[in-house]
Parts: sequence; C-alpha cells; structure tokens
Amino acid sequence: MNRRNSAWRPKIAILVAATLAAFTHVAANADDSESNDARVRRGFEAAPVPLNVQGKALALVGLGSYLVNVVASCNDCHSAGSATQYAPGGNPFFGQPKGVNQATYLGGGNDFGALVPGSPHIVSRNLTPDKTGRPEGGRTLAEFVHIFETGEDLDHLHPTCSATVTQNCLPPPFDGNLLQIMPWPVFQTMTMHDMQAIYEYLSAIPCIEGPAAPSVLHNDCH
Repeated sequence: MNRRNSAWRPKIAILVAATLAAFTHVAANADDSESNDARVRRGFEAAPVPLNVQGKALALVGLGSYLVNVVASCNDCHSAGSATQYAPGGNPFFGQPKGVNQATYLGGGNDFGALVPGSPHIVSRNLTPDKTGRPEGGRTLAEFVHIFETGEDLDHLHPTCSATVTQNCLPPPFDGNLLQIMPWPVFQTMTMHDMQAIYEYLSAIPCIEGPAAPSVLHNDCH
C-alpha cells in the first residue's frame, strides 16, 4: 500500500484518541453504569470517521457507534456499494487492514435492483446529517423512531401501484408505504434507548452531500 493510500490512518487514530480521552474524562467523573459500558468505548474505537460530539451525550454516541458499526454493520447497505465501501488499500476481503471509505460512509446509493421485473430499483438512503445536524437529511428523533418502529417510507418514493398510480410504483402485494429492504421488522423491537443512541451517533458523523437535488440522496451540508 502506498503512502498516499495510508495517509488517512494516522489522522483517524488521532481523532479517535482525542474522543476517547474526552469520554474517559467524563466516565471517570460519572457514577452511572452506562458511561462505563464496554460497548461505548468499543463504539468510539470502531467509528471510522471523525465525530462532532459537541453538545452531544458521549455515552449515547459511543453506544450508537457500537450498534451501527459493530452490531448492525449499517454501512454494508448504506454506502454506495461494495466497490467503494472500503478505502484504497483498506479492503479486508483482500487481506488488507480494514479502512472504511469516509467519502461514502452511510451516504447511501447502494442499488439493490428491482423487487420484481419492471419495478423501480430500491436504493439505500443517505443516513448522514444535513446542515441542521439531524441525521438522514434532517429527520427529527420522533420521525427516526417512527421509521424504526413502523417501516414507513416518509419519502414516499415508490407508492403502491394502482389504477391511478402506474409509474415508479411497487406492484401488490408489496406495500409502497413501507421500506422494502431495511430490516425494520427486526429493528422495531429495539429499546428506545438504543434507537436514541443510534440517532445521536448519526447526528455526530460528517455530512455527505450526495448527488444533486432533487435526488432523495442529496443533503444540504452548509
């Protein structure tokens, strides 16, 4: 691996070390068991991008990172695809030290193809925060939890086909009101605390602008 491809590694190490130092200071002065949860520390170690933790609950950010990066591996679906998921020289399936591509991390764009011939392709969404600092392009916590608990597609990208809706729609028995790839039937049994942790972590990661508007993957980062 050449020097250019490995240049990002020391930068990430410094950022992780600084965040861990801040967390350690908080944990040392806290009595609650959450701050001393091993998953929180492991979550900070696993975060592949610099985090903006200003004004955020560090224990929630760390736990959210653990759930997103270690347990659910959300980037497998919410990156642009396997070809760009890892940084140059960082693909573990090639026997290389793992290095996530920061330019695509949780930015969506993974094309899962059509559910049935002729139906629109299902593409994963951009989970990164926009200029409001709220994840998935500005979703409130209430909206985020609602998606996890019900699977409702609040973007209404692919309605159910009917006599009056014949374009960009999903044919029955698929319900176009629901997200068809996201495993929300599993996620809906998460505790509220875990959902809040995931939300807090996603609000701390860098914004990815994505393709130009009006694409649903677009974020206004500034």
